[in-house]
Amino acid sequence: MIKLKKCSSDLPTKGFYLFDGNIQLSLMVRVGVNGYGVIGRRIAYAVSKQDDMELVGIAKGHPDYKAKLASAKGFKIYSSDLSGTGAFDRAGVVVSGTIDDLLQNVDIIVDCTPEGIGEKNKPLYEKAGCRAIWQGGEEHSISGLSFNAYANYGQAFGARYARVVSCNTTGLLRTLFPLKAAFGIKSVNAFLVRRAADPSETKKGPINALELEKQMPSHHGDDVKTVIPELNISTTAIKASTTLMHIHHVTVELGSGATSDELLDAWSGYRRIVAVSARDGLASTAHLMDMARDMGRGMGDLYEIAVWKEMLVDGSRLEYMQAVHQESDVVPENVDAIRAMCSIEKDAAKSIEKTDRSLGIGLSL
Repeated sequence: MIKLKKCSSDLPTKGFYLFDGNIQLSLMVRVGVNGYGVIGRRIAYAVSKQDDMELVGIAKGHPDYKAKLASAKGFKIYSSDLSGTGAFDRAGVVVSGTIDDLLQNVDIIVDCTPEGIGEKNKPLYEKAGCRAIWQGGEEHSISGLSFNAYANYGQAFGARYARVVSCNTTGLLRTLFPLKAAFGIKSVNAFLVRRAADPSETKKGPINALELEKQMPSHHGDDVKTVIPELNISTTAIKASTTLMHIHHVTVELGSGATSDELLDAWSGYRRIVAVSARDGLASTAHLMDMARDMGRGMGDLYEIAVWKEMLVDGSRLEYMQAVHQESDVVPENVDAIRAMCSIEKDAAKSIEKTDRSLGIGLSL
């Protein structure tokens, strides 16, 4: 008869057991999401779609329409206000306690709070003894580990803390990693045209200007190097009067020559990249967002990085354009980070395939 034996307390999650001391069996990993805005609500949805994760609940600061919609979806709500749940009670929104209560019932918390708040939350997570993931708005130093599923999944296996890099950094890593693996990369120079704000952030725009990044080169290249330290990359950026997506113009000096067909073939093996063509009517970010809505994606999201087939190739010198949906491209990365950190899948390809299948990622045009 096979007996279940509780694992030692230093293993990744509270819900791990062994068969006869040598075969690992994982139970559902208990996940909490702190912050339920642009990224948080998408991650909560993605986690709820996984068969090896349980969304214990989400923490919010205010009982707004997002809280009421979360409740209607069946998500348990916790107040991120440590002083209590009074504001939610007065608004008639049922809550299950405060953030402290949520942290006592999860194996890992995904922090999706505004930039700078996540750092202030770290002592709460340390006190609760749970693992934690932050988003790209926080500095690399908050965890010492910046994450991208394609590039460094293995480094996050069993880690206590990690930071999923920003939407722009994720976009760059997604398309550069396959090029590095297939052809090698000598150098990268990228020019980013950034959206001014997310669609719902009316207090930030629209702006009637093109605003220069105050730092040259911009921080995005350095952020890429937190994941691939050896990559020779420099970036510059401007902020534009749009809320839809970011656009990157990327110039790469490859380690070896390649044709456009070979480059597209290298990218084709990665489901989180989709090659599109202006000849098909996809000549703008508006067209890409219209396509995503027509596909019936939740919230009209485009998880994939869209690369235009109309690239310039001259031997080992490549220029290409890509579009990044800033609201959603980091979502599958967070799911994979949970799986790696909680040691429920050691193989990056298997985790990525599982995440992509659950979210319908893998568009091919």
